[in-house]
Amino acid sequence: MTDRQTLSFLAKTLERAGLQPKTKYGQNFLIDFNLLDILVKGGDIQKTDVILEVGTGVGSLSKRMAPMAGAIITVEIDRDLQALAAKELRGADNVTMLSFDALRNKNHLREEMLVAVRDRLGSIPNATFKLIANLPYNVATPIISNFLTVDPVPERMVVTIQKELAQRIVANPGCKDYSALTIWMQSLCDCEILRILPPSVFWPSPKVDSAIIRVTPNAQKRSRIVDLEYFHTHLRALFFHRRKFLRSQLHTATQDDLSKPQIDEILEKLGHQPNLRAEQLSVDQIIELLEATRTMTLASAKEAKPNNS
Repeated sequence: MTDRQTLSFLAKTLERAGLQPKTKYGQNFLIDFNLLDILVKGGDIQKTDVILEVGTGVGSLSKRMAPMAGAIITVEIDRDLQALAAKELRGADNVTMLSFDALRNKNHLREEMLVAVRDRLGSIPNATFKLIANLPYNVATPIISNFLTVDPVPERMVVTIQKELAQRIVANPGCKDYSALTIWMQSLCDCEILRILPPSVFWPSPKVDSAIIRVTPNAQKRSRIVDLEYFHTHLRALFFHRRKFLRSQLHTATQDDLSKPQIDEILEKLGHQPNLRAEQLSVDQIIELLEATRTMTLASAKEAKPNNS
């Protein structure tokens, strides 16, 4: 199918059903089938894979992936669209369709979705889990970032997202895109932009460019972080006011646990000037810094605990 035919097909399909794309759900359909193929190829789909798609749309991507995968779980919040997708996916016996919001809230994924993934993983010997999706813009960040804290963590995520978000994920220290999200993703994963997408390859056309990004969780990287919850929480606090100096930011992030002299001790030991900014530190340096604050917090708490012996 050509791009024009694909757009025509989508428009007529929705028109016949009396539907229009819903802005509140971030519905922008990828109309270039060649780009759908890049998503699929980036996922390196195998018969042992359980694939999760967030944003079923009319079922085009799931239909492409179904013959290659062991199982597809596809989630769509819009019941009207799900009804259209069900017709497109009729006969695809390895596809499970779910209808709800993939997010419980911005910090948590929907548990029913994770249960469905675990069940399918348990039914396929040596199964692996991957997320492959044309993600709605309004849920892209929480979907990607929250999947690094759940069980199971995907072996790979290949998704379309806003170009701006993709640039933040792969950013280098010192640039405007370097952020807590950058460090969170790069501290746990290998991240790579596969393709930049102009607005014209979507319908309706968004006002910004998009990107296909591949995120591969890396167990060796993850092993450097002793307490993932501590790291995540304090990392966000460290970048809350990004233009403040490192000493001030670090004190704010740890003010319930550490004193300013203790912060100064950590910075001196690690060789950081207090007038640096967090955005100037590399991912490895941030990991080292927050592990130092965590260790000192534990030591201080132990010293403060009454000795009952």
